Amino acid sequence: MTFAKDPATVLPALALLSYRVRVLPLDADSLVKMPEDTILFVDACDDLASAKTLCSLMRASGLGTPVILVLSEGGFTVVNRDWGLTDIVVRTASPAEVEARLRLVIEGGRRSHPSAPIPAASQAEPEPEEGQIRAGDLLVDTDGYTARLRGQPIDLAYKEFELLKYLVQHPGRVFTRAQLLQEVWGYDYYGGTRTVDVHIRRLRAKLGGEYEHLIGTVRNVGYRFDPADTDGQEPGKDGSGRQTPKGGQEPTQDTTPPDRQTHKASRSKHPHANSGHGGGKTV
Repeated sequence: MTFAKDPATVLPALALLSYRVRVLPLDADSLVKMPEDTILFVDACDDLASAKTLCSLMRASGLGTPVILVLSEGGFTVVNRDWGLTDIVVRTASPAEVEARLRLVIEGGRRSHPSAPIPAASQAEPEPEEGQIRAGDLLVDTDGYTARLRGQPIDLAYKEFELLKYLVQHPGRVFTRAQLLQEVWGYDYYGGTRTVDVHIRRLRAKLGGEYEHLIGTVRNVGYRFDPADTDGQEPGKDGSGRQTPKGGQEPTQDTTPPDRQTHKASRSKHPHANSGHGGGKTV
């Protein structure tokens, strides 16, 4: 992220490495545009104040994206741990140094978030205790601030957990982005509703493709938590995979004689599936 007219001058060594590079403006709106598996370079060479504001916003929002700050030599005196950085690099760094720093960030992320598949439960899950909310394979402990999927812990940032907890506590209820921002972040939060979109995207990614449907999108309105049925079926579908009305009841057959039936056009809404982005790291 940079405001530089020529982004290649921010960290020249990066252009010599075999990574996909995407340039974004140095502002909060760009956080929504970041693809998954991103390592974010923030240009602080000419505007330390803007870089610090963006880093503070990411830290307050609980985003887990690794951040490498690009500095001139004079900028090292003002950077500290409160910025929430993963690493720092001087703009004149060699390609070998930049490659080494990227490799360390990638390897560190793999250790923190192993990609091993979640094993299936070998036995029936125990009944949830006080302060715990179960929705199918998902268990949210509101007292212990933990969430588990098929018995395996989900690594959630604080605000990600707060958002998931609030949605799980109100299954099926639709909330606008403004409502979620008010209830989860509070009245005094200065960020915009795009923060909610970013956290929803992160939650779905951490739930995985099999469970991302638990957080549903209501177009032009907001989001809701769609708990899975107790028999493990997806919401709104019976055992044959057909779409069923809310509540799981089959439609009744019309017994009116054919010559007296009134034909009415009906419209049905079909949920849109979100396709994840594959591929390697993007910097």
